[in-house]
Amino acid sequence: MIEVLNLKRKFGDSTAIDNLSLSIGKGESIAILGSNGAGKTTLIKVMSTLLRPTSGTIKVNGLDITENAEKIKKQIGVVSHNSFLYEELTARENLEFYSRLYKVSDNKKIDSLLELVNLQFKADDLVGTFSRGMLQRLSIARSLLHEPQVLLLDEPTTGLDVQSKQTFFKMIKEQNKMGKTIVLTTHHLDEAEELCQKIAIMEKGKIIKTGTIEEIKGDVETLEDAFIRITKG
Repeated sequence: MIEVLNLKRKFGDSTAIDNLSLSIGKGESIAILGSNGAGKTTLIKVMSTLLRPTSGTIKVNGLDITENAEKIKKQIGVVSHNSFLYEELTARENLEFYSRLYKVSDNKKIDSLLELVNLQFKADDLVGTFSRGMLQRLSIARSLLHEPQVLLLDEPTTGLDVQSKQTFFKMIKEQNKMGKTIVLTTHHLDEAEELCQKIAIMEKGKIIKTGTIEEIKGDVETLEDAFIRITKG
């Protein structure tokens, strides 16, 4: 579903992504781990066509992002710690706005998504009155409007309380079971273990280790111990 080959992204003289290659299969869920500044968010931004590669390639479902950005936008949904919602609009108005951008004309789709994220009774409330958890649930609805095949989640649980986080997890797991490919960046190793089958560890713009959770752990007991060993602390 996603093929990254020799990707490089520079900002002036600074290299955020350095000759990175990664393959993510259809329906897989993968967590990209790394310290602050490792390049995780930059990688998500390039995958989502928000940034162009300096060199190298990314293909989503066989389409090169530099040549087919508009087609790829129709195949990906993005959820991050920024909701990309308009506080002065209601929940329904936000989804109506994005549905026009995605050229989705089925109003029943909005109703079904509001029900999916359990916000049907808040549909006509201003988003500016929503809690952090409600904002993230509505963000999921926004990201699913156009039925994307890939969900890119960039530190999506930042600021969520325990209950909201568990609700969020349940929704993402359901989307993965439905066949959507999940790419998650997070600092929380428990999130990686709960949501993903595979792990990729980034350091200084490079992928230094990939594998299943069991392969990453190896002979140590916890993912945290493995992460510290692989990154040498």
